[in-house]
Amino acid sequence: MITDLWYKNAVIYCLSVGTFMDSNGDGIGDFAGLERRLDYLQGLGVTAVWLMPFQPSPKRDGGYDISDYYGVDPAYGSLGDFVAFTHAAKQRGLRVLIDLVVNHTSDRHPWFQAARKDPDSPFRDWYVWSKEKPATASEGMVFPGVQKTTWTWDAEAKAYYFHRFFAFQPDLNTANPAVMAEILKIMGFWIQLGVSGFRMDAVPFVIAQKGADLKGEPREQFDMLRDFREFLQWRKGDAIILAEANILPKQDLDYFGDDADRMHMMFNFQVNQATFYALAAHDARPLAKAIARTKPRPLSCQWGTFLRNHDELDLGRLTDKQRALVFEKFGPEKGMQLYDRGIRRRLAPMLDGDPRRIRLAYSLMFTLPGTPVLRYGDEIGMGDDLALKERDCARTPMQWTSEAQGGFTVSDRPVMPVIDHGPYGYRHVNVAQQRHEADSLLSWMQSVIRMRKEAPEIGWGEVTAVETGRNAVLALRYDWRNNAVLCVHNLDPGPIEVAVETGVPAPEGHLLVDLLTGQRSEADERGRHCLCLEGYGYHWFRVGGLDAPLRRTPA
Repeated sequence: MITDLWYKNAVIYCLSVGTFMDSNGDGIGDFAGLERRLDYLQGLGVTAVWLMPFQPSPKRDGGYDISDYYGVDPAYGSLGDFVAFTHAAKQRGLRVLIDLVVNHTSDRHPWFQAARKDPDSPFRDWYVWSKEKPATASEGMVFPGVQKTTWTWDAEAKAYYFHRFFAFQPDLNTANPAVMAEILKIMGFWIQLGVSGFRMDAVPFVIAQKGADLKGEPREQFDMLRDFREFLQWRKGDAIILAEANILPKQDLDYFGDDADRMHMMFNFQVNQATFYALAAHDARPLAKAIARTKPRPLSCQWGTFLRNHDELDLGRLTDKQRALVFEKFGPEKGMQLYDRGIRRRLAPMLDGDPRRIRLAYSLMFTLPGTPVLRYGDEIGMGDDLALKERDCARTPMQWTSEAQGGFTVSDRPVMPVIDHGPYGYRHVNVAQQRHEADSLLSWMQSVIRMRKEAPEIGWGEVTAVETGRNAVLALRYDWRNNAVLCVHNLDPGPIEVAVETGVPAPEGHLLVDLLTGQRSEADERGRHCLCLEGYGYHWFRVGGLDAPLRRTPA
């Protein structure tokens, strides 16, 4: 059993080493550059850093096509540089999570090369083969419109191989005990080098049965999740797995485990998609329903809440009508959409750069049930470059200063184009400038992150939706250790007055104090608080006043 549940009240920051900070002028971010920016991350207030893949790779899919699980891509540095980075992060109280991409490898991985060359190779059964093209070869593509099949002929192997993703990413046969043992070895290797856990990529595909004869709905092998968990707990008691699993609420406990013996955390895709619909429709009701549907989970398990990540905003769980509205509001042009299901833009341009809407969206994210996950550059409102292909548009280099290349590199040939034009260009949007502006998004974000860490009720507590009588207003109360926090958000552009009852008995429920502004509200004789919310306004109230934390009782 994990004893240190640090992830329950963490703030996670996701970044790509290659686009964060270049230290040697070759145009590519590296671990030495990242290490230099750790003080910035510490000052921002985040508590954990999640690194996208940095292992050797042909980089045909942003590094998610790995050719060596036990190394660092030379462009980013060496294993020594990685260890120096993790040590420096630990000195600053920052934990490190890394991507674990084990559903597939690169087709250039030595395992696959050995498997295709010799049918008697011990690596042959590490992949999934078929002598005939399966009838299901045109089904189940992850990238519709770009990907044509899930089975590709290999002339050297004289067989078809299975790939849930692109053809250059052959699926590993995870049901093979030798493959499972190798995955555990990979986890153990990086744990030994200082990481505190993994963001496991494409978990439903990792644990699904694979083969040419399989038809119908995927059949998951959930015992694999328990094996991952048990191995991790033996090697490092407080290490975690954050699962990428875009699943239905009815499957949540299959992934967490009824006894909390599978995944520690999962991204809450249901709430993420409902959040964007709520923002588009100015209607909090579907979001409240998504929160209620995903509420059941073991106490030690946690949701990862987020707005945008390195992929497209997946809207596949919305109804056709809901998805059409989100497209209309946030990605109306065909070039802003991707794979017939999502939007490939960053948050700031989706919200037209409106500071009120951007701050509302992040305030909402930080107060949703779970642990917030922030994407690099979103703290300063970075934009996107829609001229770049597919997901690359939202993966441009970090904008540090108004100097050439945004201070990311001194090279005139960065690994990806730095945004240098328009309202989101580095001359207008950068860290250095916002550091000196008290009302900047960066200053606001630092304040909100600090408040979020000072409100552990949100990460630990029981969530209850409080009735407001207005569809555009979401009010969530969190109760933990005899304390309560009430978070209220107005999704409408116009001001709204609401009357709410805290649900907390007097005298504590009689007083509300806003953690962000110090504003106070006292209940009327009927125990109701009359709140006036400006357009896109929000409040984080401590129920009972700011001295409430002193009244905590042991768990």
